[in-house]
Amino acid sequence: MSSDAVIHPTSVVEQGASLGAGVRVGPLCHIGAQVRLGDNVEVLGQASIQGNTEIGAGSRVFPFASIGNEPQDLKFEGEKCSLLIGENCLIREGVTMNPGTKGGGGITVVGNNCALLANSHVAHDCQLGSGVILSNNVMIAGHCTIGDHVIFGGGSAIHQFSRVGNNAFIGGLAGVEGDVIPFGMAIGNRAHLAGLNLIGMKRAGVERASIHAARSAYKALFEGSRPVQDAAADLRAAESDPMVVNILDFVLASADRALCTPD
Repeated sequence: MSSDAVIHPTSVVEQGASLGAGVRVGPLCHIGAQVRLGDNVEVLGQASIQGNTEIGAGSRVFPFASIGNEPQDLKFEGEKCSLLIGENCLIREGVTMNPGTKGGGGITVVGNNCALLANSHVAHDCQLGSGVILSNNVMIAGHCTIGDHVIFGGGSAIHQFSRVGNNAFIGGLAGVEGDVIPFGMAIGNRAHLAGLNLIGMKRAGVERASIHAARSAYKALFEGSRPVQDAAADLRAAESDPMVVNILDFVLASADRALCTPD
């Protein structure tokens, strides 16, 4: 434990926990023996951080968050598992994040610079990229893979084993049962693909030519009568634009869930 860590006297930090330089732990927290907090992590109060959990430097954990406690999987038998959270993450009130299970690789990963807003949930064995935003009450079920810079609107829910590509946007209250392509925009319950996330493209600095190429590829994939996989394979053979290749590779990759498509 760092000698300059500031721990409120009402909190419990179990022997064995590793606290980096500048860590601050507010009142009525419980930090487990296997927990590792990076430099300048702040736990504001009344939070529980347990298990083999690592939280990267500069992250902040707000009251009533439950981080690293046993996964909500009835097959869990106490096996060794872990939760890895990146740097500069914002973990707001009531957030729950679970470690992995032996059936899913044993680890849950959340990238850097993520914002998990109040009462959102990241289940066991999920893999979240960096810059992901979970608005209030978002529910990510087990074994999901989420790309970088995905934004989830409030109250949206993602079915287990689903994939969401980088820079996608999931609308508020959407119930997503299928995979969402990179830069895709999914809305509704049950969710359907409602075009490309053009605002996300512009924010990501995507060049106009690439945006036009992506729109053309989207039409070729989803507006014709051919199976999406066949159309994607043909497009991939001739495509050179990196962003379009990203979308096509996502479509062509093996998956546990069907692809989210337009109505």
